[in-house]
Amino acid sequence: MSKHYQVVVIGGGTGGIMTAAQLKKAKKSLDIAIIDPTDTHSYQPANTLVGAGLMKYEATIRQEENLIPSGVSWIKERVADVQPDNNEVILENGEKITYDYLVNATGIQINLDGIKGLKEAFGKNGVCSNYVDPKYTWELMQKFKGGNALFTQPASPIKCPGAPQKIMYLMGDYVAKHKLEEHTNIIFATPGTMIFGVQPFRDELENYLLKYHIKQRYGYKLVEINGEKKEAHYIRLELPDGSDNYVVNDERNASGCLGYVWEDGVRREVQEVNSPFSMTKEGTHYIIKYDMLHLAPPQSAPTWFQKTKLANQDGPNKGWMAVDKHSMQSKFYPNVFGVGDVTDLPTARTGAAIRKQAPVVVKNIISLMDGKVADCKEYNGYSSCPLVVAHNRMLLAEFGYDGKRMSDPLLSKIFDTGKASYPMWILKRYGLPFMYWNLMLKGYNF
Repeated sequence: MSKHYQVVVIGGGTGGIMTAAQLKKAKKSLDIAIIDPTDTHSYQPANTLVGAGLMKYEATIRQEENLIPSGVSWIKERVADVQPDNNEVILENGEKITYDYLVNATGIQINLDGIKGLKEAFGKNGVCSNYVDPKYTWELMQKFKGGNALFTQPASPIKCPGAPQKIMYLMGDYVAKHKLEEHTNIIFATPGTMIFGVQPFRDELENYLLKYHIKQRYGYKLVEINGEKKEAHYIRLELPDGSDNYVVNDERNASGCLGYVWEDGVRREVQEVNSPFSMTKEGTHYIIKYDMLHLAPPQSAPTWFQKTKLANQDGPNKGWMAVDKHSMQSKFYPNVFGVGDVTDLPTARTGAAIRKQAPVVVKNIISLMDGKVADCKEYNGYSSCPLVVAHNRMLLAEFGYDGKRMSDPLLSKIFDTGKASYPMWILKRYGLPFMYWNLMLKGYNF
């Protein structure tokens, strides 16, 4: 059994809904289907707020059926394969869906088995992630009375790469408000080489790193978690230009110690310069003990998609969808386009990026339908990261390809988006969710 549609969209998340809605606005007569098996739709940017107790999880969820654009068919099934030579999508139930044009918006896959011990420790042993269960993050934060609060991320690409540090700043804010500073080490361990790659946002974030006394570890790749011992194991990656700046901001506190180790519920001050707080070394592993561990899990394109002819089969982008970085058109099949996290675009995977990608996809599909070429190459890598640094402060980092700073023409006239402020926080808490549900998913291009 097979069905045919002019346009098939795989994925009912941000990219899929937005693109389908804009296609319908551009050409009402289009026969479009969205393939997605889920009942609910999550506003994922709010997970940081949920994890810090600043928003209820229930407020981030809507029913998928209420978001499918009017006149668009919803195929509530899972995809098993795409065979672009035949213009076919194969469903897990065996049905075939054929198309004239395909939009792949499958998003990203969380791989809890990507780090040794993570799957066994996750959701207990103090191991949490806003990417998976922000409610557990908030539970741990409320129970936290001191010790090592470790924030980390994998070496693989992740969606919203600012998220692992947003919750860290909110933890710093929480610790300060509850007067736990003298009992707490906040630690950021990352395989990256700096806190943020674009100025002036980097300087502003470094101010908050100092404000919250956050101890930083750069070039640290997480390879194992021992949940029972509450240990995170890292190896050190080579830093650029032969740098050995692996450890940053291990200043002594007012009592003269570098930090604390908690052993069997007893706090012990660490004085040794070569043994900061709880870090030890065993072979090639650098071990950091934690009382609370928040991480971004390893992520990838969906397993089934990695095997299709739409994915890169080798090279650094293996498994991700190969698209032209300006037109969003597949590098291998001209009637196929990608949008969102599944693509191999060299920019941050965020909803803001999708907001700029979807109109390009729509213009190119309509152009092909009119017998022309897909010559809209307007996507410039734009992405943005609303970086919440306190319960009432946020800065908005906007950038494009090659780390070039970009600014919303309207916002930049009113605010300095490179400085954390209360008005920016209002935008994050109330403005952006409103725009998401009522404008972006309704197909408005702005």
